[in-house]
Amino acid sequence: MPVRRKSHEKHAPDVMIFLITLALLSLGVVMVFSASSVSAYEIFRDTYYFIKRQLAWAAIGLVAMCVTMEVDYRVWKKLAWPALLFSLVLLVAVLIPGVGVMIRGSRRWLGVGSLTFQPSEVAKIVMVFFMASFLSDRSTKMHRFVEGLLPPLVVLGVVFGLIMLEPDFGTGGAIVGITMLMLFAAGASISHLAALGAMGIPALVAVAMAAPYRVRRFLAFLHPWEDPLGSGFHIIQSLLALGSGGIFGVGLGRSRQKFLYLPMQHTDFIFAIIGEELGFVGATAVVVLYFLFAWRGLRVAIGAPDSFGSLLAVGITTMIVFQAAINIGVVSGTFPITGITLPLISFGGSSLVTTLAAIGVLLNISKYSSIR
Repeated sequence: MPVRRKSHEKHAPDVMIFLITLALLSLGVVMVFSASSVSAYEIFRDTYYFIKRQLAWAAIGLVAMCVTMEVDYRVWKKLAWPALLFSLVLLVAVLIPGVGVMIRGSRRWLGVGSLTFQPSEVAKIVMVFFMASFLSDRSTKMHRFVEGLLPPLVVLGVVFGLIMLEPDFGTGGAIVGITMLMLFAAGASISHLAALGAMGIPALVAVAMAAPYRVRRFLAFLHPWEDPLGSGFHIIQSLLALGSGGIFGVGLGRSRQKFLYLPMQHTDFIFAIIGEELGFVGATAVVVLYFLFAWRGLRVAIGAPDSFGSLLAVGITTMIVFQAAINIGVVSGTFPITGITLPLISFGGSSLVTTLAAIGVLLNISKYSSIR
């Protein structure tokens, strides 16, 4: 990563990033209500149970975005190490019986009753901040393995290991992918990264295959119709939803798959409901919005006045777009089921608030970008 001359020239934030964020968030609110209304009534006898919570989290997230948009992004460089330590404490705490909340066989949440959050979501954005800070200070050493590449890999290994103990392979894998892309952007040696990939990919596959349920998910991804009522059920119902939408969809609110056929229809598989109700046109519009977000985010990174701002913009943009690509790939049967939500659209407070706060930081960096 080249050394950049610092500039204090300040202008308005990137309007397109702001508008894309509002568009995805608004669509998410509408689709969470549409996708969750049936299951909300079935479970809680309240059609509005999930949408009320999503609206509350969206309001908190927008406030967080407005705050971080006004805070000079350079402040986060000083807070990177304390934030990492705090995140590690949370990741350890969630593993303690009686402290971490167990839901569906995984201990991923902290909180009381329905007021819970996922420390792994906090760890994801904290890792972006930490890596941007750490790598920007070692830009001249990134071509060396021991001095440049090894220290961030050790930190990544610790964070990934703690998340896998929950277990949460989807979030852990996302953090690995985001970190690798940030290392590439920071100027790490291609040969070193290739060697890590050659060793790391088999290791990730081994970790994925270590648990029986992950093996079933992978086999279901390859041959879902061999067990249509078991391991292949999610993928088959998702593909049925996407296929039945046609070009223009069956109409907003008229999904049939949300009537308890498609599991996790308002979280991991909400894109399938989008495809069913809004059709190929609506699904394509969502994909285009993420492409536009990636384009504008990388423009901010290129025009950032220093390497920390550039790497931070790369990390935030990658975090959002990478998760969106994985989620859409899972829903369309391109990737095995990973448990990654669709950023800004899926139901979930921890993810929504941290994502909006991170976008606020990206908008602040855009105020100093030399590319408009």
